[in-house]
Amino acid sequence: MDYRALGRSDLTVSVIGLGGATFGREIDEATSFAVLDRALERGITLFDTAAAYSQGRSEEILGRWIAERGVRDQIVLATKVASPLTPERIAASAEESLRRLGVTTIDLFQLHSWDAAAPLEDALAALERLVQTGMVRTIGCSNFAAWQLCKSLWRQDIAGQPRFESVQPVYNLAKREIEAELLPLCADQEVGVVTYSPLGAGFLTGKYHQAGPVPPGTRFDIVPGHQELYFNDVGYAAMGRLRAAADRLGQPMARLGLAWVLSRPGITATLIGARSPAQVDQAFEAAALAAEASTELDALSAV
Repeated sequence: MDYRALGRSDLTVSVIGLGGATFGREIDEATSFAVLDRALERGITLFDTAAAYSQGRSEEILGRWIAERGVRDQIVLATKVASPLTPERIAASAEESLRRLGVTTIDLFQLHSWDAAAPLEDALAALERLVQTGMVRTIGCSNFAAWQLCKSLWRQDIAGQPRFESVQPVYNLAKREIEAELLPLCADQEVGVVTYSPLGAGFLTGKYHQAGPVPPGTRFDIVPGHQELYFNDVGYAAMGRLRAAADRLGQPMARLGLAWVLSRPGITATLIGARSPAQVDQAFEAAALAAEASTELDALSAV
């Protein structure tokens, strides 16, 4: 397992991180614990959740696991606050997350998404207060466009405030928008990039077919809003390239799709969402494949 610095902060994170969106939504607490145990056993140190995941249940499950296993000092703990991003809501959400997680400090506290209705200066000032009080070590953002991150960094710079040390965007073979502006900005400003959804919520695993039915129990069935993001010409074209490459290499589509993300430059860490310990292992098989199949992966990138 490789580990990388997160932006300019003193945090070091594993290049594969574990996302907690499945906890309490798609898997129960016992299965979540098994997934978390396997992740820690394999060397994962970055554990990411959010107040919005299962209305706080994800944080609660993660918090109980941290307490029962006694691993607080072994991990980088990240969570997020959802809109509205008023100072009052940011402060209250941080306190609620600390309670649910059962910890005194959050390593990485992130704005879950841009809130056009909330004054940015107020939100950044609220985050600064959290850092000053010790409730939060480092701050970041999620689902920000390049201009939104750039504006935030500029305001933090001129105000002398703690800056965003990371951004968390979606990134996979079918969703590559960050390559145009966000990745160059982060490289220039030394902002960590922690990507999520490397398989497009399961879209790139081979279980979906154009004009075919949505398999019951899959994420696109449980969260239908994902469909408009991937069920389009760009998405199906990416799926077709991946399927053809997987056939040539004799590899599962899921492993190859993960390997593609793990091979990409400019990425600090990639979050996986697992429903079983075997899916944690799959990420490490993909990491090994990324080193072995660089030529084929480069060909997948040429669009």
